[in-house]
Formats: sequence, C-alpha cells, structure tokens
Amino acid sequence: QVRLVESGGGSVQIGDSLRLDCVISASTFGTYSMAWFRQTPGKDREFVANINWRGENPDYADSVLGRFTISRDIAKNTVYLQMNSLKREDTAVYYCAGDARPGLLSKSTDGYQYWGQGTQVTVSS
Repeated sequence: QVRLVESGGGSVQIGDSLRLDCVISASTFGTYSMAWFRQTPGKDREFVANINWRGENPDYADSVLGRFTISRDIAKNTVYLQMNSLKREDTAVYYCAGDARPGLLSKSTDGYQYWGQGTQVTVSS
C-alpha cells in the first residue's frame, strides 16, 4: 500500500517562508512522478508544481513561479515544496501527489494515483 504523508503546514505572515515535506511509503519511489496541488473552499484542486522521477525539469503554476521550489530526495523518499515570499492568496490546503505510471508529467489531478491527506497553509498580515 502506498501512503503519502505531508507535514510542514502552518500559519505565517505575508512575505514569510515555509517548507512542506511529503514522505511516500513506496519501495519504488525513485520511479514516481511527484506533484503538489492546493485547494481552497469551493474551488477545484489546482496544480502548484511537479517534478519527474529523475528530479529534473520541475514545472510550476504561473502564480508561484519564482517563489516556490519543488525538489525530491530519493534516499529519504521525500518530496519538498519550498515556499518563499508567501502571499495571502497562497492560503490553501496543500496536497502531495504521486504517480508510478510512465508517461508525461501531468498538471492535472487525473495524472496522479496517490494522494496525501493535505496540510493547511494560512498566510495573513
């Protein structure tokens, strides 16, 4: 059974930084495509960032480009989301997602088989 567990969420002020961690319990984590999505009440879950199994060519939503960085540590079975210069509109529940199927790296929720439980990030003044 594959499990993803996020941590690192919390309440911060505008302009602060926060790092989210996602540990995946999968023996073949090194072959997974990984992503972060976020969701606010009443809205669809939206793409934030993804990274391929080699840790190459990360991709970002325009709204976070230049402020967020996705990375992975295969030895620790962990994917990270470093969030800098946080804005009020970054407030959301953040979800980690993983997919073991070969193919193109996806920005859609349909492109991921496994999901974490989510971690709340709240940015305020």
